Amino acid sequence: MSKQAAEKQNIDPFKPYKGRFESYHSIPKKGRDQEDIFKELSTMAEEENAKWKTGQVSGTFYHAGDAHRAFLNKIFSLFSHENTIQFDLCPSMFKMESEIISMAAKMLNGDAVKDNNPEDEVCGTITSGGTESIMMAMKAYRDQAKVEKGIKYPEIIMPHTGHPAFDKSEEYFGIKMVHIPVSAPDFLVDPAAAESRINKNTVAIVGSAGNYPYGLIDPLDKLSDIALKYKIGVHVDGCLGGFIFPWIEKLGYDIPTFDFRLPGLTSMSADTHKYGFALKGTSVVLYRNNNLRRYQYFNVPDWPGGMYASPTAAGSRSGGLTAATWAAMVYLGEEGYLKAAKSIMTVADSIKKGIEEIAELALIGKPTFVISFRSDDVDIFHVNDFMKTKGWRFNVLQLPPALHFCVTMPQTFVPDIAERFIEDLQAGVEYAKSKAGTVAETTALYGLAGTIEGNQQVTELVFGFFDYLYSV
Repeated sequence: MSKQAAEKQNIDPFKPYKGRFESYHSIPKKGRDQEDIFKELSTMAEEENAKWKTGQVSGTFYHAGDAHRAFLNKIFSLFSHENTIQFDLCPSMFKMESEIISMAAKMLNGDAVKDNNPEDEVCGTITSGGTESIMMAMKAYRDQAKVEKGIKYPEIIMPHTGHPAFDKSEEYFGIKMVHIPVSAPDFLVDPAAAESRINKNTVAIVGSAGNYPYGLIDPLDKLSDIALKYKIGVHVDGCLGGFIFPWIEKLGYDIPTFDFRLPGLTSMSADTHKYGFALKGTSVVLYRNNNLRRYQYFNVPDWPGGMYASPTAAGSRSGGLTAATWAAMVYLGEEGYLKAAKSIMTVADSIKKGIEEIAELALIGKPTFVISFRSDDVDIFHVNDFMKTKGWRFNVLQLPPALHFCVTMPQTFVPDIAERFIEDLQAGVEYAKSKAGTVAETTALYGLAGTIEGNQQVTELVFGFFDYLYSV
C-alpha cells in the first residue's frame, strides 16, 4: 500500500498493517497454521516490493533482479542454520569467507601492497554491514595505537561527510573523532585542513569512496601522502562505492585512485550487500597487513564456558548470508559486475545530463552513480515535496539543503525511468517556484538541524520516533 493510499484511508504509513492483521503482545497459546502465516507475510512482502519495483526509490535496494534474489535465497536456505563461529562443525564457512575476502582484496588492487612492502598482504574479515566494518577498523586503530605507541586518548580525523558509523565508534569505543568541514564547490575534505589537526594522539585519517551525501571520492592520494609523512593510518570508507567504482573505472570513467594502490591506505570497508549484490547483512573490512587485523579480534581465554574468541563484533552469524555472498560473487563474475555497472551508469548519465539542463539546479561535484544536486533559485525541499507526490523517494540532504538519488539495479529494469525522472523534476522546480516564500513540508524536520538547540530537538524527535516504532 502506498503512503498516499494509506493517508486516504487514515492509516498510519509507518504501521499500515495495524488493524489489518493480528498484533501479538505475547506468544500465542496455540500456534498458527504455516500456510496462513505464509499468506500474511506474503501480503506484506508484495506490498513493500511494489514500492521499489517502480524504480523511483533512491538506493536502499541493490539486488540484481528477482531471479538473482531467488537464487541467493535458495543458497541461503542450505546454510541458514549454520553458525559461522562454529568453525569445527561448519568448515564451509571459513572456506567461503576467506575466498570472499581474497576476491574483494584482488578487486581493490590488494596485490599492489607488495610493491611497497613485500611482507604486507591484504587480509580482512566479513561483518554484518558497513557500520560494523567501519567500527571494527576504528577499534583496530585504537588498540594498535595503545599497544604499539602508548596512546591512551586516540583521535581520528574525518571529513564531516564521513558516515555516522565513525561517530558511533566515538560513542562506543571512546575514540575522539575530529571533524573537518567540507564546502562548495567540490564538497571534498581539504587535505591541508586535515593535516593541520594532526597531533600526538592522532592515529588515522578517514576518507570516503564515495561519501554517502554526494557519492564523491575524497582526495585520497593526498591523505595517503599525509599519513605516510606522519606514520599514521588511512581508512577508506568504500562501503557505498567499493563494489562499483572498480567496474566504473574499467568502463573508462575518470575515477580518482581510491584503493590499495595508494601506499598510505591501511584499511578499507566495502559492502557486499550493496553493489556486491549479496543479501542484506554482509560487508568486508580489509587491512593492509595481518598485524593490524589482529587488533580487531576479541578473546576471553579464561571464561568458565570455555575459551571464547570472535573475529568481529558479532558472535553467532547465520552461515546463509556468507554462502549467499560467496554465491553472488562467483555467479556474477567480472563480466556480470561490469554489465551491471554499465546498466547503472547508462541511467545515471541520462539523469545527470537532464539535471544539467534545468537552469535552477546544480550538480554537486562530479557525480557517478549517486547524483546529488542543490539550488540557489528555489527551495529544494519544495522540490522534494512535489516529487513525493509523484512516487519518488529521494535522500534528503542538509547543511546545505540538497537532494540525492542513488541509481541501483532496480532503476535499470524500468523503461524510460530517466526520462520520467527529469520530466517530474522539471515540474517539481516549477512547483517550488509557485511556493516561494512558504515553508516546505520537508523543512519541518531538516530545518531544525541548523543549530545546537535544533540538534537536541531533532534527537529527541528521532528517539521518540524509535520508541513509537517499537510499540505494538
